[in-house]
Amino acid sequence: MRHDNFRKTTLSLTVLAAAAALAACENPANMEAEQIGWRGVGMEQVTNRRTEEALRAANEMPEITPPVTPGGPRAGDIYQNVEVLGDLTITEFNRLMTAVTAWVSPDEGCNYCHVPGDFASEDIYTKVVSRRMFEMTKTINEDWHAHVGDTGVTCYTCHQGKPVPDYLWFEERGGPPQAGGMAASRAGQNLAGPQVGSSSLPNDPFTPFLLGEEEIRVIPTTVLPEGSNPRNIMDTEWTYALMMHMSDGLGVNCTFCHNSRSFFSWDGSPPQRVTAWHGIRMTRELNQVYLDPLQPVYPDSQLGPHGDAPKANCATCHQGVHKPLYGANMLQHYPELMAVSRTGRDDDMRAEARDNGAGPAIDTAAEEALEAARQAIDAMDEAAEMAEDDYADEEDGDDI
Repeated sequence: MRHDNFRKTTLSLTVLAAAAALAACENPANMEAEQIGWRGVGMEQVTNRRTEEALRAANEMPEITPPVTPGGPRAGDIYQNVEVLGDLTITEFNRLMTAVTAWVSPDEGCNYCHVPGDFASEDIYTKVVSRRMFEMTKTINEDWHAHVGDTGVTCYTCHQGKPVPDYLWFEERGGPPQAGGMAASRAGQNLAGPQVGSSSLPNDPFTPFLLGEEEIRVIPTTVLPEGSNPRNIMDTEWTYALMMHMSDGLGVNCTFCHNSRSFFSWDGSPPQRVTAWHGIRMTRELNQVYLDPLQPVYPDSQLGPHGDAPKANCATCHQGVHKPLYGANMLQHYPELMAVSRTGRDDDMRAEARDNGAGPAIDTAAEEALEAARQAIDAMDEAAEMAEDDYADEEDGDDI
């Protein structure tokens, strides 16, 4: 009797364990694979229909603020202390302020960035920060066309109705020492950080690549080591941690930017790789020129555990989709954002950042890769058309 009970209990536990394991698996019916390259070589984009529906609902463009009649006095002549938006007309200025309030602080209202009763006051840190964000938005839309194209960005791209964007990052230093000697530092590994797709890779690939000027290239171009590649295993893990972040932050597979045959080779890479190349350097410039220097402005409550300012990564704008807001062009409805005035100090800081590796100029390898990618896509399209014609001939019984 006891033996039978034991068998029943064991069977029940086995069934429960199997059910739990299956519950953790995604329903195959929810998965969709789209071919984006040569067939049979893994060039595909895998989409989860269930999560895709949630992402589309979360990344809809908000209602457009009604346009205003052109003309009227300058906002800088009417209001006090209007530094970067002073060239807008009074009606354009008020329209933009109405829109920004809805984009950034719909619950808090105007007083999130302004002292009640004294809108000209500088005695609130959010006003200083928002002024720099207007300048940063202008820089993205004007200087980084190679990454954002004609679509551009607005304040809503990152904020989406929240005072603080969902996806920001702070410096991580690997946690407290866990042992002695060589094992003293975990180097940010094995912490399952969400910023690296819950993997065991280092959880701060952003400091070296999106704030510093470290190179991402780690794969040697020769069969045997020749001493020409100074990269080590830690560099490689950092690189793959950043790639995990980009994949998760954009909701794409590795093959969205890379050829499955050879990830490091530019020849045959999809055009998106060049766009991403610019995006990395754009983000680096934004962190160096606009975001990190705001550290003295923030109260301690808004700083990271090591006292650094919040900074941007790929997910800050993309929010899990390959194009922010699925490519919806909000900027065309808000030309006021292109009329922001930038300071001469910004020009100097941007020039310095670009000298240090953050700049819109594309290197020769990327330029050649873009042309090769375009040729590969044309060849693929031509081959696909020929295959379709051959298949149609076979169906018709023609001798081919």
